[in-house]
Amino acid sequence: MKIQIIEDNIQNMYMLTYLLESHDYTVIQSFTGKDGIEKARSEMPDAILLDIQLPEMDGYAVARALRAIEGLKRIPIIAVTSYAMTGDKEKAFESGATGYIEKPIDPDTFITQMKTYL
Repeated sequence: MKIQIIEDNIQNMYMLTYLLESHDYTVIQSFTGKDGIEKARSEMPDAILLDIQLPEMDGYAVARALRAIEGLKRIPIIAVTSYAMTGDKEKAFESGATGYIEKPIDPDTFITQMKTYL
């Protein structure tokens, strides 16, 4: 299974990549929203882990752009974010996310949490 990570923080990218690869997932890395959209279109991942706090284009805009692409409309988008204010989760779902996992990530439960949205 191919999972795309759209995350600008190198430490978070490293940890998520390590967790996924250690469970036999193939990982596609994107550090910006624009790159994430382009790679999603060309790579057609099975799921996308999307940070909300991204430079230039936030995760809400990225999710909306991904949902506008015909081949990506049904791919699960899981918002992985430290945003935990009232309404942030709802805003992620309104933008097109199908799941929501709060940071900091718990390495012991992350894969199980992610699988609930696949």
